[in-house]
Amino acid sequence: MTDTHIDREALSVLREVMEDGYPELLDTFLIDSESRLDQLQKTADAKVLAELAHSFKGSASNMGAVRLATLCQALESDAKDKSPAEIVALVADISSEFADVRPVYEDERQHALTH
Repeated sequence: MTDTHIDREALSVLREVMEDGYPELLDTFLIDSESRLDQLQKTADAKVLAELAHSFKGSASNMGAVRLATLCQALESDAKDKSPAEIVALVADISSEFADVRPVYEDERQHALTH
């Protein structure tokens, strides 16, 4: 996976700063992301979508998921101006991007637990 998806340097810094808490941080990110995705897929309310996208963007950004954060930013900024079909497409993009990066975070977690 290219660095357009994940900022490896950000992960490296998190690994150093969090030390023993790093696997738990990864767990929390994965669980929260699943939950936010589920909520994004179930709501049609632009205000709720923007709020969800904002919190998802923040955690994705903190975790170095660069493209995921960018997609969430787009949804947060444009939710009120998009058609339902456009929102569905953007949520699908967010979901697809999370599916792409998720294994990286799972591998990080495994690695952190075994070292």
